[in-house]
Amino acid sequence: MDIASESRSAPHAAAAVPVLAWLSGRARPYTRPGSCSAIDKCAVVGRVRIGEHGLEGDEQGDRRVHGGADKAVHHYPFDHYRRWREELGAHALLDAPGAFGENLSSVGLDEASVCLGDRYRCGGAVLEVSQGRQPCWKLNDRFGVADMARRVQASGRTGWYYRVVRSGEAEAGDALALIERPWPHWNLQRLATLLYTRTLDRDELRAALALPLVPSWRKLVENRLARDAVEDWGSRIEGPASA
Repeated sequence: MDIASESRSAPHAAAAVPVLAWLSGRARPYTRPGSCSAIDKCAVVGRVRIGEHGLEGDEQGDRRVHGGADKAVHHYPFDHYRRWREELGAHALLDAPGAFGENLSSVGLDEASVCLGDRYRCGGAVLEVSQGRQPCWKLNDRFGVADMARRVQASGRTGWYYRVVRSGEAEAGDALALIERPWPHWNLQRLATLLYTRTLDRDELRAALALPLVPSWRKLVENRLARDAVEDWGSRIEGPASA
């Protein structure tokens, strides 16, 4: 089965998986002039409050493109770290969760088994999958790999974001349990294929408009249909010029 047809299959609903770590970070000046980032996150010890805009104490360096209700919590599967070590070699960032600036780390879920709109309960909070991650240039500088963002995008190992449906507290070791799946045929792998590979598949683009897309993704799909062209990814992936 090829990737395209596989991505149309309804994924198996994984059993509840334990959270390896919740992570948060403070915004600090970053690598390029005028830039700021909170990508360097550390594991939270004990319980953490998860509210409408994410983990209590967590920050974002550029609120124009990070954070907000639709990007409240970033989940990156620890399952992917082995593949990155195979591709990049030994790298200190890959020794523990947090390499990709994630707020939530787990084993047992990935882009093929998670669908847009999925709702998960963890501790006292309920999270809803709102969108996949569109990797940006800050990953290049963090890893010291000039094309890291492009590699993450091409691999499909991007991670995803949640909005917080119900605020609450959680901690490492709590179960992340699927409680609702309204769009079982739209896993994040299928969306990534549409976004980055079959970019002008008009049937898929029209089908995607039926989904509860965040405004920026809806605009992206509508623009592709209207213009029959793909938006420029350069500024997101390459970023501003280094000093």
